[in-house]
Amino acid sequence: MIELEGVPELIDPVMVAAFEGWNDAGDAASAAVGHLDREFKGEVFAALDAEDYYDFQVNRPTVWMDGGTRRITWPTTRLSVIRIETPKPRDLVLVRGIEPSMRWRSFCNEILGFAHELGIEMVVVMGALLGDTPHTRPVPVTAVTSDPDLATALSLEESRYEGPTGIVGILQEACTHAGIPAVSLWAAVPHYVSQPPNPKATLALLNRLEDLLDLRIPLGELPEDARAWQVGVDQLAAEDSEVAEYVQTLEEARDTAELPEASGEAIAREFERYLRRRDPQAGESDAGPYLRDISPKPKDDRDGKDDGGADGE
Repeated sequence: MIELEGVPELIDPVMVAAFEGWNDAGDAASAAVGHLDREFKGEVFAALDAEDYYDFQVNRPTVWMDGGTRRITWPTTRLSVIRIETPKPRDLVLVRGIEPSMRWRSFCNEILGFAHELGIEMVVVMGALLGDTPHTRPVPVTAVTSDPDLATALSLEESRYEGPTGIVGILQEACTHAGIPAVSLWAAVPHYVSQPPNPKATLALLNRLEDLLDLRIPLGELPEDARAWQVGVDQLAAEDSEVAEYVQTLEEARDTAELPEASGEAIAREFERYLRRRDPQAGESDAGPYLRDISPKPKDDRDGKDDGGADGE
C-alpha cells in the first residue's frame, strides 16, 4: 500500500510523465515536464527507489558539493504536483525520470499505485522521436491512444504501432489494462539535428498538452529559445549545400503532404490557442467533463504510433 502524506486534495488530477532516454529525442519531452515543474514550482512528494530500477553503470550517480558537504544524487524517477489555475483550477502530477534499466512491469505498477491513490483521471505520457521532418516547419506532434472511446471523444488517433517499444509504450499499455485513460504525445525531431536541447519540440509538446487538457501554460523564454534554435540550424544548413538541398526536399514533401491540414484544422487550432491566451474563457473544450465521466474498460493495446518513423517507442 502506498501512503501519501503532505499531498493536498487534488482537483481533476491528470498525470503527465516523461522519461529521459530512448523515447526522448533532443530531450524534448523531459524538458517539457521540467518546464512545467519550474514554472509552477512543483513540490516533490515521492521518489522511486533507484536500487530497484537502475543500473548504475549505465546511469551513474553524480557527486556535488553542498557548501562543504559532499552529496550524491542518484538516478531515479520523482513525482511532484502542481496546480494550474487558468482557465480553471486543475492539478497535474508530474512524473519525471530516466527510462529504467530493469523491472519495467514493477516500475509501471508502482507509478499506477500512485495514480490510484491520487485519483488520477488520465495519464499523458510525452515522448519525442527522430523523424524525416524539416526544422523549418512546425514540429509534428501526434496524440495517440489505445482506447477507442477516448480517441473519439478527444479526436485522437488510435495506436496501430507494432515493433520495439520503450517505457512510454509499456506505461501506456499498463494504464490501459488498469482501466486508466492514457494518451501519448509524440513530437518528431529532425534526425539531422538530433542533439539536445530542442526547445522548438519542447514548445510544440506543451502547446499540444494545452490543447488536450484545456490549460494555459506560461511559456517563459521558450518561444524565443525556439526561434533562436531555428536560426542557428538555418545558419548551419546554409554552410553545407548538401544539407540545404536535403532540407528543401523535406520541406517540399511536408508541404505537399500536409496542405489540407495547413489550411484547415491546424489553423483553427492555432486560432483557438491565440484566443485562449487573450481570454482564458475563450475556446474552452469539453475535455474536462469527459475526463471526469469516462469509465473505460481494460483493453488490449499496441504501443505507440505508426507514421513510418516512430521506432523510438
